[in-house]
Amino acid sequence: MNWISLETADQLMAIKQQEGYSLIFKHSTRCSISMMAKRRFELDWDNLPENMPLYFLDLIKYRDLSNQVAQLFQVHHESPQLLLIKDGECILDQSHSGISIDETLEVLN
Repeated sequence: MNWISLETADQLMAIKQQEGYSLIFKHSTRCSISMMAKRRFELDWDNLPENMPLYFLDLIKYRDLSNQVAQLFQVHHESPQLLLIKDGECILDQSHSGISIDETLEVLN
């Protein structure tokens, strides 16, 4: 699995309009908690469906885009944060130590 770097509002709108599932991981490159959550997530991400797009948003470089994510998907901004998107709607919002592949998989099944 590989991250797709989320860098533009156009990409964000494409996610909003996409059918099926997408995942957005919002990450602060300056935060040790965020680094641990990302590492833990990546250890188990092979259990996710192969065709699921996994977007990575660097909150330090793209703070405005992070705010757009919160507004567009009607979630409170957190860091780190995982959003599971289905058919353009956020169906799961996890943050900090609550980021879990297992819970994500439960929602997918």
